[in-house]
Amino acid sequence: MMSDSRNNMLDVSTVAALIDLVAVAPAAIVSRVLARTTGGSVTLFAFAAGQELSEHTAPFDALVQVVDGRLEITIAGKPLSVGPSEVVVMPANVPHALRATEDSRMILTMLREVGEGV
Repeated sequence: MMSDSRNNMLDVSTVAALIDLVAVAPAAIVSRVLARTTGGSVTLFAFAAGQELSEHTAPFDALVQVVDGRLEITIAGKPLSVGPSEVVVMPANVPHALRATEDSRMILTMLREVGEGV
């Protein structure tokens, strides 16, 4: 269940509880890369209530899965409320922002095109 100390990613063939892999810290955003390949990455984030990522774009599609808590995600100006066990796709090159309305954890899966690298 512990991560490899060189890169903090998960050991293969182990079982881990998502809520145990990253803790919510007061007034902070904490992240941990769980897996990375040339095809993309999977990162677990923990947001304290009120923390946010300002509007930005990414060059590839991203899939957000809320583990616990609630996030307000704005995609192309459209606000979405996303809660536990819900998922949303943020398309490449479209402005998006995120704010935690309560302590929250989410998984971000970046879907890179093969050959673009990391």
